[in-house]
Amino acid sequence: QVQLVESGGGLVQPGGSLRLSCVTSETIFSIYRMGWYRQAPGKQRELVADITTGSSTNYGDSVKGRFTISRANGKNTVYLQMNSLKPEDSAVYYCNARFGIADYWGQGTQVTVSS
Repeated sequence: QVQLVESGGGLVQPGGSLRLSCVTSETIFSIYRMGWYRQAPGKQRELVADITTGSSTNYGDSVKGRFTISRANGKNTVYLQMNSLKPEDSAVYYCNARFGIADYWGQGTQVTVSS
């Protein structure tokens, strides 16, 4: 069974920072494209950022220049560093692993940006 375990969500003030982490197995991490998606109430799930095994990255337009995705190969972990957070960044953030038609999701972690 594939497991993606997220951590790092919470409440932060506008302009603040958070770092999300997603840990998975070595097999998944070494093969799959890893990414972060988010879903706010009443909205569709959207891509935040993803990263290939070769560390090529892709970002959603709304987070470019503020968020950074990275991977720690020795820890089977993908990170999402979120800076200059805005209230509209509030959502449940999901870790994703994708390879071909295989597509796995974590349970999600809540991020709330509010004063």
